[in-house]
Amino acid sequence: MPQQNKILILGIGNYLMGDEGVGVHAAERLQQENLPSYVDVVDGGTGGFHLLGYFEGYETIILIDATLDNNPNGTIRLIKPRFAQDFPKAMSTHDIGLKDMVSALQFMGKMPVIHLFVMSIESLQQQGITLTSDIEKAMPLLMTKIKTLLTNLGQEAKQKEILAA
Repeated sequence: MPQQNKILILGIGNYLMGDEGVGVHAAERLQQENLPSYVDVVDGGTGGFHLLGYFEGYETIILIDATLDNNPNGTIRLIKPRFAQDFPKAMSTHDIGLKDMVSALQFMGKMPVIHLFVMSIESLQQQGITLTSDIEKAMPLLMTKIKTLLTNLGQEAKQKEILAA
């Protein structure tokens, strides 16, 4: 069961739809990494309310997802959404489920701190389990950005512990 002092990395996407599954691909790669003990990594699939327990069990969540936002293919952005309307307007196929879940969490007063990495993709039409070359080329940078954020969050947590002592 998740613990409040841990960070969850949650990759979202449909693995069978090529680039749309970038979050799932990222989660799979991160599960192979030697991450700090305070980090859990989960393949969240296509999102939705079945992920509600994860959102309730962690104070900090790093989400990874694809977006259709007219940026060049492979563009990576970090967003810190606080409300459902803060999510990109053109998230991938599971967009409505995530936004609805965030609204429910806000209503229940259980909203975690969310750091959302989105990677721009060209379309949702691609079928298959592999990423296009543009997205594959951007994956090492995405991994680096996630690890850098984890390091920064870990340092912030240690600083809070020092100040609280």
